[in-house]
Amino acid sequence: MTVTSAHTVPPPASPGLRTGPAISLLLVSAFVVVLNETAMGVSIPHIMEAFGVSAASAQWLTTAFMLTMAVVIPITGVLLQRYPLRRNFFTAMSLFTVGTTIAAFAPTFELLLVARVVQALGTSIMLPLLFTTVMQLVAPERRGRTMGLVTIVTAAAPALGPTVSGVIVSSLGWRWVFLIVLPVAVLAIVAGAVWLRNVTPTMPARFDVLSVLLSAVGFSGLIYGLASIGEQAAHQGGLPPWTPITAGILALTGLVARQLALRNTDRVLLDVRVFTGRLFTMSTITVVVVSIAVFGSLILLPLYIQQVLSEPAYVAGLMLLPGGILSGVLAPFVGMAYDKVGPRAIVLPGSVIVTGAMFAFSTLSADTPVWLVIAMHMLLSIGTALMMTPLMTTALGAVAPKSYPHASAIVNTLQQVAGAAGTALFITLFTVAVSADSGGHPLEALAGGVGTAFGVGALISAVGIVLAVFLRKPPTTSHDSTQPAGTGSEISA
Repeated sequence: MTVTSAHTVPPPASPGLRTGPAISLLLVSAFVVVLNETAMGVSIPHIMEAFGVSAASAQWLTTAFMLTMAVVIPITGVLLQRYPLRRNFFTAMSLFTVGTTIAAFAPTFELLLVARVVQALGTSIMLPLLFTTVMQLVAPERRGRTMGLVTIVTAAAPALGPTVSGVIVSSLGWRWVFLIVLPVAVLAIVAGAVWLRNVTPTMPARFDVLSVLLSAVGFSGLIYGLASIGEQAAHQGGLPPWTPITAGILALTGLVARQLALRNTDRVLLDVRVFTGRLFTMSTITVVVVSIAVFGSLILLPLYIQQVLSEPAYVAGLMLLPGGILSGVLAPFVGMAYDKVGPRAIVLPGSVIVTGAMFAFSTLSADTPVWLVIAMHMLLSIGTALMMTPLMTTALGAVAPKSYPHASAIVNTLQQVAGAAGTALFITLFTVAVSADSGGHPLEALAGGVGTAFGVGALISAVGIVLAVFLRKPPTTSHDSTQPAGTGSEISA
């Protein structure tokens, strides 16, 4: 079936333009906004005390952030097609800056939660903007090493978030997590005004209101229901979790049907035809698996360190620092290795290491030495670094160039859904296990809850080992602009 002219591939950016500054600025800006995404982990006990809220309620500061991203990121496929680079960048950073300002001075927990949502609006634009710009400007043979730098944003920044916030919270208080970030965000806006140019192409695209509504209801219902399981475990009553989950699944089913109906128009919100490519599908599913494990551990480890090991926030942050640094250092080298050997040889051992680390975490107790917790987290960081760069590069490299905005939006959306699901799952398992052992020693009950959550996380991570076997590097021909969206040479006939 022929695609309409509205979906013709736009001409590439002029080779005379300097694209290095654009990618560098996007990398730095995205690092800042993503770092803030996981900064709440260590801060949660302090925020719980300041506002008198439970752990199940406080985890919404992380869950609502990822929930907002899951709702907004699907829209970015149209935004990145329709509007130039500068406009999208300034929109993203302005929203993030406003949200950071509100959060820094929020007098109530409810207003702090609103601020996190505004921050997430900016972050949800920045991440797909970074991925799409890299895919449009960097040659296929160099994408691995460039995506390695991107992985510093997507893997190292979330890992460093608890460390940075732990040091800040212990010495200055939780509000300074936002106050210190604020001037950096403002400087990024100023730098963008001076250096950033519109070096990426645009093409016709329109918003379909029904698609946007179905996407919002679908993703928000699914994640709200998952998070509500943890809330209900701590406090009986309220809306049954299965109600929003069911509504979300039905809405997402309608969203897929709507996108297929609009596939040959310029109103498609998410071109789900990218899933007809086996490599894209396999890579994306594996991203979902590892995201559940990583984000779940990032919310639970700080709670374990502070509540079970009775360490202060700054110690919790420092304990997670070696793993975060290791992840960032490894990412560029993993990217270079990907350019040479492809994804399977890297992702397979990475998935084994992640699964082993999660099983190790399931043995945590009130007597586990600090050095062993640090070693376990470093092991998890090594596995994550080995997985994320090859997976993202393979997923986006397996689609036609005109599908980059849609593929980036889909991968980033599902990663946030998985992160929110992992956060909700780990907190739920932790809460239920602690409640079931309420008659025992408090510390042992808390440690048992942590072990249960990580044990289930290990089983989920093991799925990545199976999926990794089927990965391979997308052939260069998959970037032929004449191919339909979502099809690489691995499925062309």
